[in-house]
Amino acid sequence: MNIKITSKEYVEYIELVTKKIEENKDYITKLDSITGDGDHWVNINMGFQKLVENKELLLSLKLGDMFKKIGMLIMSTVGGSSGVLYGSAFIGAAKTIGDKEEMDINLLCDVLEAELNAIMERGNAKPNFKTMIDSMYPAVNAMKDALDKKLDDYDALQAMKQGAIDGMNSTKDMEAVRGRACYQPNKGVGHLDPGAVTMCYQLEVLVDYLCK
Repeated sequence: MNIKITSKEYVEYIELVTKKIEENKDYITKLDSITGDGDHWVNINMGFQKLVENKELLLSLKLGDMFKKIGMLIMSTVGGSSGVLYGSAFIGAAKTIGDKEEMDINLLCDVLEAELNAIMERGNAKPNFKTMIDSMYPAVNAMKDALDKKLDDYDALQAMKQGAIDGMNSTKDMEAVRGRACYQPNKGVGHLDPGAVTMCYQLEVLVDYLCK
């Protein structure tokens, strides 16, 4: 298989992610109530709902312009650090896309890496800080490794998905270095990081959509 992502495909993916996040309201809220201040689901859901509300506008834009608009919409809608981090990620990715009208597997990998780097830079955070980075970092690196080995698109995407899942699960045993959990006596140890969970959802849904 050879993937191709235009603005149309990406908006369809956003709709699927929004549904996934909606369906997991209780789980994410409960998780964040243990490790944070309980508002992660509200914030992330608000951001994706805003994107769906602006579906027609996004569809009218070229891919790079669409990513930039997504970043701006999220920054203007989502409160707290999530809005700034996600907004920075999409705006950073827009620069990587440039004037290209579609993404193949290699550009998708570059885009995900650009998002990851923007999040790490803006949040002054690294892997093993018990954040969304811990889902994204191993996912991107697994994908890069698969492409370096000349695996096909399907296998590269599946490697990315497994990297995200493994990374998310690894946050259970981590001590938080960022976020509200770092102020708790146990620093969130024993619980998954909600930001890592919702990031994993996004990467899983992307893979499942592209491989359907």
